[in-house]
Amino acid sequence: MQFHRRLLAAVLGALALPASATTILFIGNSFTFGAPAGAPAPLVQSYKPDTVTDLNKSGIGGVPALFKAMTVQAGLHYDVSLETIPGAGLERHYNEKLGLIAGAYDQVVLQSYSTLDKNRPGNPALLIKYAGLLAQVFRERNPKVHVMLNSTWSRADQTWTPQGAWYGKPVEQMALDLRRGYDAADAASNLIDGVIPVGQAWNRAIATGVADPNPYDGIKAGQVDLWAPDHYHGSVHGYYLEALTLFGAITGRDPRSLGANDAIARDIGIAPATAAALQRCAAEQLEAEKKTRASAPPAA
Repeated sequence: MQFHRRLLAAVLGALALPASATTILFIGNSFTFGAPAGAPAPLVQSYKPDTVTDLNKSGIGGVPALFKAMTVQAGLHYDVSLETIPGAGLERHYNEKLGLIAGAYDQVVLQSYSTLDKNRPGNPALLIKYAGLLAQVFRERNPKVHVMLNSTWSRADQTWTPQGAWYGKPVEQMALDLRRGYDAADAASNLIDGVIPVGQAWNRAIATGVADPNPYDGIKAGQVDLWAPDHYHGSVHGYYLEALTLFGAITGRDPRSLGANDAIARDIGIAPATAAALQRCAAEQLEAEKKTRASAPPAA
């Protein structure tokens, strides 16, 4: 009888244990860590760094920490790591940090330079090459790894100023061109599992009137500025929208489930109505992606 009681207690104890955490690594630059290089740390860069593992040991929380907090609120178990280099494309992570990042992760998210190529804006060649190489490294460490690409946003400084590579084009165009580059990298490697449409979620926020399209002429009443004051990086609103889109794409959960009174949004100074609007933009963009995939012809 005593043996059976001990056995029952052991079984019940095992059932009570939380599911093993999903390990995920975010690789990127300031568009992932949440601040311009060299600038004072804003709320996002310094957000809850103790909840994630910064492989570079620089004490960054960033967008990965926002993602982590969202998974906690959703009752999910993620062990989140990040490795970021200011102003870097994927080639620098591969050439300089491979020994640090090459681990057996369940999921990896790769984010490259904001214009795809610093010297040739819009050219996806480096992204295609190094996304494939990194995916191969992670697949060798874990044959079941899920590798995704984070397609980022249009830079206002690249669109609205004469020095910009997208000057004279609609503000949405840069994000669409970046997406084409990330899609090309996805198509070039059967080890990559898809593209997360962060830049297109930003486009949706602009198109639906949640965000102002041009920070250079002032922000319209009732709208938010997705960009930081440099018109390059994200504001807290922009990074929150990025984290929402990542959260929905990676976990499959609806970003709207966080609710208007989301504590994460409150922590970084976003009003409830704005949080709800940004959640809606992320959710609607992810729903549009599903419909696009469902209507696509099967691969030959």
